[in-house]
Amino acid sequence: MNTRLKTLVRISAGLAFFLCLGGGLWILTSVGLDHGDDDAVWTGLGLYFTGKAFFVGPMLLVAAEQLGKHPESK
Repeated sequence: MNTRLKTLVRISAGLAFFLCLGGGLWILTSVGLDHGDDDAVWTGLGLYFTGKAFFVGPMLLVAAEQLGKHPESK
C-alpha cells in the first residue's frame, strides 16, 4: 500500500509541476510582458503560476520520499 501511495504522490508532483509551469508560461506568452491596461495583472498571474510550479512540485516529491522513512503508527 505504501509503494502505491508513494507512486501516486510522485505522479501528482510531476503533474502539478508541469501543469502549473505550462499554465504560467501559456499566460505569459499570451499576454507577454507588456504593461498595458490589464496586462500587469495577467503578467503577475503568469509569474505566480510559474513560481508555484517550482514550489509545489518539488514539495510533493519530497513528501513522497518521506513516506517510507517513518514507521506507521498503529
